[in-house]
Amino acid sequence: MQELERVDPEIYQLIKQEERYELDSIRLIPSENYVSRAVLEATGSVLTNKYSEGYPGRRYYEGQRYIDQIESIVIERAKALFGAQRANVQPYSGSPANLAVYFGLLKPGDAIMGLALPHGGHLTHGWDVSITGSFWRPVRYLVDRETQRIDYDAVRELARRERPKIIVAGATAYPRQFDFKLFGEIAKEVGAYFMADISHIAGLIVAGAHPDPVPYADVVTTTTHKTLRGPRGAMILCREEVADRIDKAVFPGLQGGPHNHTTAAIGVALKEASTPAFKEYAHQIVRNAKAMAAELMSRGFDLVSAGTDNHLILIDLTNKNMIGKKAAKALDSAGIVCNYNTVPYDPRKPFSPSGIRLGTPSVTSRGMGEDEMRQIARWIDEVVSRCDDQAAIDRVANEVREMCRRFPAPGIALS
Repeated sequence: MQELERVDPEIYQLIKQEERYELDSIRLIPSENYVSRAVLEATGSVLTNKYSEGYPGRRYYEGQRYIDQIESIVIERAKALFGAQRANVQPYSGSPANLAVYFGLLKPGDAIMGLALPHGGHLTHGWDVSITGSFWRPVRYLVDRETQRIDYDAVRELARRERPKIIVAGATAYPRQFDFKLFGEIAKEVGAYFMADISHIAGLIVAGAHPDPVPYADVVTTTTHKTLRGPRGAMILCREEVADRIDKAVFPGLQGGPHNHTTAAIGVALKEASTPAFKEYAHQIVRNAKAMAAELMSRGFDLVSAGTDNHLILIDLTNKNMIGKKAAKALDSAGIVCNYNTVPYDPRKPFSPSGIRLGTPSVTSRGMGEDEMRQIARWIDEVVSRCDDQAAIDRVANEVREMCRRFPAPGIALS
């Protein structure tokens, strides 16, 4: 990045500091990952110079001969990898992708039924502070208070009573698998569309490490980073009969020209995700999460739903006499990066909740396995129990850096 260093040394230095931070820390935020050098190169290519309103073969600008080919390749790769009838690869991120589905399929005031945000759902599944919870009528299902899992009988009863226009299965903090087949049956019973938001688990699904919603859902939305290990973008996969409405909702309904550099990088990530190596990586994500969860529970941590089926672990720190925000900040000082998070039926406020959220995609991308997960759990235990002991935190930080040096980060060259 010599030219960036010459033109803007201030930004250059901050990027280099972030690079070092990503190398020297154990990144456990479930929505983060490391992309390959090939994905980085596509993201930083001359495609950022192009403006391409419309779709392949139907643009409002000339000069699209190569852009049309790129986007067409990415569409075909998405359809093949996920087994979908249609794919739109233009949404800028996951939230606009979800909004496009609602804009294309619903009318103002129609009901969106999704998992409540404090129980692991997403803002765009009909929460108050999101436009999806004010422009449309929100209906929220919860996890069971005892098992902390989705009660499908309660979901069916709620759907029968509220008659939503669309039912959403998806989450940002739910550590268990979804029964997409059952969701599809419930939606069909009440005459609703069924949408699966698989942003967190897309990589697990294409590798066979999580059940697949495509056979049962009318629409599937996903971000392209997280477990899929691509750039910050999104895709909408859907049945043929709703595709035109969704395409029109994306463009011209909600956005202008696509980010062609991101589209190309998505294509690279999809090609990588079709390999045997990626399949093994995705299954290792789950093995790593289970190993970390078991070690944490053996040390007295209260895990929501008593474990995990996927890449994600949610911990209620109440029994440790700790709040999530304080624990997350102490762990960050020790080189272990996670986020504080609400837990189901949390008595505390969202900005200072009872829990923390962990995930294994990034550490798995570095080649870490079950032994390293158990060591990370031991460090978490030590930091949480001694979060006011700066000397102990500094010692853990040094040990974390030593481990990180043994596991290179994809896409980042050591300097």
